[in-house]
Amino acid sequence: MSDKATKPEEKGFFEKVKETIEELWDGTKDKAEDIKDAAEDKYKDITKKAAPAKRAASRKVSAATRTVKAKAADVSSKVKAVAKDTKAKAETKVKEAKAKVAEVKTKADAKAKDITAKAKKEATDVKAKADTKVKAVTAKAKTTTAKRKPVL
Repeated sequence: MSDKATKPEEKGFFEKVKETIEELWDGTKDKAEDIKDAAEDKYKDITKKAAPAKRAASRKVSAATRTVKAKAADVSSKVKAVAKDTKAKAETKVKEAKAKVAEVKTKADAKAKDITAKAKKEATDVKAKADTKVKAVTAKAKTTTAKRKPVL
């Protein structure tokens, strides 16, 4: 006969706890792998769904950016045009004012020349009259002295 018992060996308390923990650990690992796979699948699905929306949003943003840049350029060109127009108007007003000043100056110069010429003419007339009077007085004085007899 053999010394071995026909009954299955009974396991001890710690061996049972160890087996239970191993089963739980294996189940947890399997569940974690399943959750990881599900998360990867969900991420791929969300990425696929979000890609067209992201592209559309990018297109909208780039279109809006282009529109803003175009409007900014338009406003900038309008401001430059207004500035150029204002500068041109100011320059023409300055030219007109300078022309008026030059015209007034030439009129003043002409009037001054006329007044100077009249004054010279009057001065020469007065001088000529004075010379004729002096000559007349001198001639009269000579004639009167010649007629008079000298007193001795």
